[in-house]
Parts: sequence; structure tokens; C-alpha cells
Amino acid sequence: MSLLANIFTVVAVTAGLGFFLAGTAGLLRFPDALSRLHALTKADNLGLGLIVLGLMPQAGSLGGALKLVAVWLLALGAGGIAGQMIAQIVNGRGKRGAPETIHGGREG
Repeated sequence: MSLLANIFTVVAVTAGLGFFLAGTAGLLRFPDALSRLHALTKADNLGLGLIVLGLMPQAGSLGGALKLVAVWLLALGAGGIAGQMIAQIVNGRGKRGAPETIHGGREG
């Protein structure tokens, strides 16, 4: 059973790291702040969830596993709140994107 738990841990943590890398690529490659924010928050939340899921069999006790889940839930809440705050700031300043990319070069 330990070998299966170790394999599951490696697969889940590797998949989680893949989502973290995808979110980072989105942060660096997308054109405007809201697209970057969306890519980063969605990928990071899923990546952290997979890492927590992978580490749960290694926790050793139910209490340890519940602590991992609590950390994940706190990160989900904090990420959602921070994402909303950043999006409101970006929208308030009118920097959603360049006008030529949104309206084909026309203002309005």
C-alpha cells in the first residue's frame, strides 16, 4: 500500500506543479491584466489542490490531512479575495486592455 501511496503522491504533486507552471506561463504571456489574473488564480488554485491531494496520504494522521485541507481552503479564499481586489483596481483605472485590441482600433 505504501508504494501505491508514494506513486499517487508523485503523480498528483507533479500534476500540481504542471498547473503552477501553466499559470506562470499565462501570467507572462497574456496581453492584459485581467487575463493574466484569471490564468494565474485558476491554475494556482487547481495546482495547490492537486499538491494537497497528493500530500494527504503522506500526512500520517487525519489531523495532518485536515490541516493540509485547511491551508488549501484558506489559500482559495485569500486568492479569490485578492483577485477581486486587483480586478476592481484594474477596472477602476481603465487599464483592461489596449483600445485597439478590444474594439478593433476604435474608441467607444
